[in-house]
Amino acid sequence: MALRSKSICRQPGCGQLLDVSGYCEPHAKHVRSQSDARRESSSKRGYGRAWQKSRASYLSRHPLCCHCEADGRVVPATEVDHIVAHKGDQILFWDSKNWQPLCKPCHSRKTATEDGGYGRGG
Repeated sequence: MALRSKSICRQPGCGQLLDVSGYCEPHAKHVRSQSDARRESSSKRGYGRAWQKSRASYLSRHPLCCHCEADGRVVPATEVDHIVAHKGDQILFWDSKNWQPLCKPCHSRKTATEDGGYGRGG
C-alpha cells in the first residue's frame, strides 16, 4: 500500500511538514482567530437570550442525538441544529420543525460537510 507524501503548511514561509494538507497547529489557530474576528457575535447572528431559552426547552424535550440514535447509540444531545440552514431567515430560524437534537461531534460533522465548516461557504 502506498503512503501519502507529507504536505507543507499553507502559511507562506513556514515549511512545517504535515500528514494532511492545511496549516500547522500554530498557524491554524491564527487563521481561526482571524476568521472569528471578522464574524458577527452569536447574539447578532440571532443566538441571544431568546434562542438560549428555546434551545434549553427543546433539548429537555429531545435529550438524545437523533443521528446517534438512528445508529443504535444512546448519546445525549448538546446542540440544536437547523436542519435547513436559515441563512438569516428569521421564519426558518424559529421554525422548530427545522430543528434537530445533535451531539457536538455530529453537529460539527454536519456543519463541516454541508457548508465548509462553521459558516464558511464550501
